[in-house]
Amino acid sequence: MTDHLLRGVRPLGAEPTDLFLAGGVIAAVGADAARMARESADVVTVEADGLVALPGLVDLHTHLREPGREDTETVETGTRAAALGGFTAVHAMANTTPVADTAGVVEQVWNLGRQAGWVDVHPVGAVSVGLQGEMLAELGAMAASAARVRVFSDDGRCVADPVLMRRALEYVKSFDGVIAQHAQEPRLTEGAQMHEGVVSAELGLAGWPAVAEESIIARDVLLAEHVGSRLHVCHLSTAGSVDIIRWAKSRGIAVTAEVTPHHLLLTDELARSYDPRFKVNPPLRTAEDVEAVRAGLEDGTIDIVATDHAPHAAEDKDCEWAAGAFGMTGLETALPVVQQVMVDTGRMTWADVARVLSTAPAAIGRVSDHGRPLAVGEPANLTLVDPAARRVVDPAAQATRSANTPFAGRELPGQVMATFLRGRATVLDGAPVAREEVGA
Repeated sequence: MTDHLLRGVRPLGAEPTDLFLAGGVIAAVGADAARMARESADVVTVEADGLVALPGLVDLHTHLREPGREDTETVETGTRAAALGGFTAVHAMANTTPVADTAGVVEQVWNLGRQAGWVDVHPVGAVSVGLQGEMLAELGAMAASAARVRVFSDDGRCVADPVLMRRALEYVKSFDGVIAQHAQEPRLTEGAQMHEGVVSAELGLAGWPAVAEESIIARDVLLAEHVGSRLHVCHLSTAGSVDIIRWAKSRGIAVTAEVTPHHLLLTDELARSYDPRFKVNPPLRTAEDVEAVRAGLEDGTIDIVATDHAPHAAEDKDCEWAAGAFGMTGLETALPVVQQVMVDTGRMTWADVARVLSTAPAAIGRVSDHGRPLAVGEPANLTLVDPAARRVVDPAAQATRSANTPFAGRELPGQVMATFLRGRATVLDGAPVAREEVGA
């Protein structure tokens, strides 16, 4: 495998230095890097002046759609998009066809990820059989499979039955798993089309109340406390939800939470366009909610940023609002949005970005070889980003198979220039490395 010398890179935004990647690890930092590079028989030098080095990003919430909806995304196309976004590991959600509720299906997804070779794919197992919320899926078998599943979720649907949720929380304790809850009380959101508030009233669209999310989170943090298990809250989106998580953490409850890039930047005012690109579950909320989740991410109440990358076919978005599918793509725009909202405003440092987009999600998902320090001997999973770059988001230029990005036509800062998976370049000069080289 080719070695790489990264010259003049800024680890976590610190002072420039050199990194030498060899044998799948960070072999040297500083003056030793150039010396070891001279001794290498096969080395590529990457001029990285001005580039920030981060540990490879880890997404705890990705929809790769395979098996079943390969017309919208495949493991191959989705993970290539992930690498271009700076990711070296993603967790693939279970709402595929068939549902990832058995050891066989999660191993299929895991193997597809290995064959693609762009990032490490960690399948998420379903909590309930067929996502129906009635019977527990084969949690133990999935945990013991080759995929070693540790995150379980019915995402796209809420585990609404409190008895089933309690049993799931109890079950995963035996192998240090975590239940990732899609917090949505179904009876409060029947027919809902957007956030319930002033804009929904003016547009005449059925509202999705904040309490539908908040009530489930409140219930589940108490259940997690009662059984002593780990709970993760997916795509938190309201100010009230932030308050509940903050309260739960103050009690020592083992709860973590994520926010998506789109909930950090966009508001329900965009629904006035009636463009289904802005239709998502949970819905875009008010400006006050956006500020609350930004503050929650800044102060550590919200642990991570996760993309909830949800590709859809053109016909499911190029239609009237009511018929449009819920969901947005996000793998290739997550880091730029975080830079714009949190870094360029001074609310977070690049070290904080590494925490919320790499270290913490890796810890929650129990992925031991990602989210590691940029230090000698550590796995060479890292990404280089140019914070000074600016680009206009063009759906046609993205690697994802679907075009339903809510950021189309918007200028965002930053660009991933290189990504390395165990020392192997998957992205160089901002472009994916040739497929045959990635698979070598």
